[in-house]
Amino acid sequence: MILPALFAVFAPLCGGALTGALNQRISPHVAYLLTISFMCASFGGALLVVYETCLQGNSFYTPLFTFLQVGELNVSWSLYLDALSGLMMGIITFVSLMVHVYSIGYMKGEEGIPRFMCYLSLFTFFMLVLVTSANLLQLFVGWEGVGLASYLLIGFYYKKPSAGEASLKAFLVNRVGDAGFIIGLCLAFVFCHSLQFSDILPRAAEMASFYVPVPFWGVVPFSELLALAFFVGAMGKSAQLGLHVWLPDAMEGPTPVSALIHAATMVTAGIFLMVRLGPVLEYAPWVQTFIVWLGGLTCFVAATIGCVQTDIKRVIAYSTCSQLGYMFMAVGCSAYGAAMFHLTTHAFFKALLFLSAGSTIHAFSGTQEMGEMGGVWRTIPFTYAMIWIGSLALAGLPFFAGFYSKDAILAYLWGSGVQSSGFGLTLGLVVVLLTAFYSWRLIFLVFHGPVRASSMVVAHIHESPWVMRAPLVFLAFGAVFAGKLGFEAFLGPNHMWGSALAQYQHVPHLPFVFECLPILLSLSGIGIAYALYMAWPALASRLESTFKILHTWCLNKWYFDVVYDILFRRTLLKLSSFCWLTLDKKLIDGCGVHGVTRFVSWLSTRSVLMQTGCIQHYALLMLLGLIVVLTVLVHLYV
Repeated sequence: MILPALFAVFAPLCGGALTGALNQRISPHVAYLLTISFMCASFGGALLVVYETCLQGNSFYTPLFTFLQVGELNVSWSLYLDALSGLMMGIITFVSLMVHVYSIGYMKGEEGIPRFMCYLSLFTFFMLVLVTSANLLQLFVGWEGVGLASYLLIGFYYKKPSAGEASLKAFLVNRVGDAGFIIGLCLAFVFCHSLQFSDILPRAAEMASFYVPVPFWGVVPFSELLALAFFVGAMGKSAQLGLHVWLPDAMEGPTPVSALIHAATMVTAGIFLMVRLGPVLEYAPWVQTFIVWLGGLTCFVAATIGCVQTDIKRVIAYSTCSQLGYMFMAVGCSAYGAAMFHLTTHAFFKALLFLSAGSTIHAFSGTQEMGEMGGVWRTIPFTYAMIWIGSLALAGLPFFAGFYSKDAILAYLWGSGVQSSGFGLTLGLVVVLLTAFYSWRLIFLVFHGPVRASSMVVAHIHESPWVMRAPLVFLAFGAVFAGKLGFEAFLGPNHMWGSALAQYQHVPHLPFVFECLPILLSLSGIGIAYALYMAWPALASRLESTFKILHTWCLNKWYFDVVYDILFRRTLLKLSSFCWLTLDKKLIDGCGVHGVTRFVSWLSTRSVLMQTGCIQHYALLMLLGLIVVLTVLVHLYV
């Protein structure tokens, strides 16, 4: 089993490193061939791992070499394969392979193709390192590597100032979350003298019985403190409310990057981390309550913002943020299987939506504004159908993948004993309506109504080449069938998890009315979108003007960026300017370094005036000096 796992993890590294090393010396076709070949090998190895871990129920731990040994800290680089890591390997390699293939058509004619494909492969490698880690330090290497690769991918168009700012924003915001991860890592080592999951997780009950004083909080169980620290880290990677501001700006990267980061890889790293640390979370009820609250708020806030966005990729990006809120609510009420189920189905339909959006942008000669599209559903019917399939799955309509996974989360919230689960359920149901609304708002604005693009753009509207359409077919298959086929494996009595999850709960039985409610809400959202953007388009403008304050509030993303700009960016700029101009230039340089040199220069120029060249002046000075010395001696000894 070790050989397929090694192929799966290290093949993307080999492909990315080789392509990056040859960069300027190879053509785009060679770069595609190298990276996709290694990705195929990685996907093949991952399939074997999925078979052994998810279908056969086996788990494997294989140390490869000593990674770090300092005092009591002894960490080996190892592979830990169970149903959780095997599932993630399958999802990551599949979506990454689809994105690699799709990039052949989407990136045609762009500069720096070898560099782009190198970044994609390195991103995949670090994500695989993250999910196969047997200890927190190795996981942190993958965690930071994913952050670095995402910085490079988001800022790929480095000549665009907005792309550079977006990549820097993503990097810095994630560093805030990473501070929590590092604190959690240190706390785990202090308590367990080890960073191995096999040493930390079994001691969760012991952590709960050990109380520590925390300033401004009181005495709390160690398990609460540890779970909170790691959740802060997860908030950054998985874009939860407060640290979510980087996610929409990441749309500055090429569309394949958006699909890779927002579908099944980087943004789900936080979900994976919390599920892996589930045994600790089970002994941290306060943190569980906090996770449900924050997940529900993230779910709602992101959905309201998505309802008014005009950029097609940003609508889907806020949809990702909202769906991550669902997953965290499931984690908060101990429904780890449901969280992973929705993570899996979300990977299919969200990657499908992003890549379909890329095909739409490709058809419209690069424009992303929905106000400059419209009326092309007959011109690009394949892309139109793919958007429909992805939206049906996202909205959770029957027989599509999202129907099974999203409704399972709502069911767990219904039957959960965790505090605030009712709050999460209420927001979750509201977001079902909002999700259907903004999904069909996108469809109606982009594909229906009058053509709002210029005549030059309209003349070039065409369907994407098959190298871009083929990945959509495979993703659409998952968006349709992953829910039905995977329900028993994820949530059934004979589930695949074994000991990979902290606990397993049967899906609560719901009243028939409640089972129908999400479907009715989804249909209502579609109906509202049709009424506003197809039947009576003037009504949408009238509502915007009537509720202008609310519309402006959502359009400006609840002013999170404005508040952060005032509190942090401007404050830090003023502080740094004060330190530079006042402390450094005036005080340290002015009075210190330059002040001393100026004084010495002034003193030397005055001293030079004493050298007149006249001997009588020197005799007079000697006489005056002698008088001063004699005067002092007389006062001292007489």
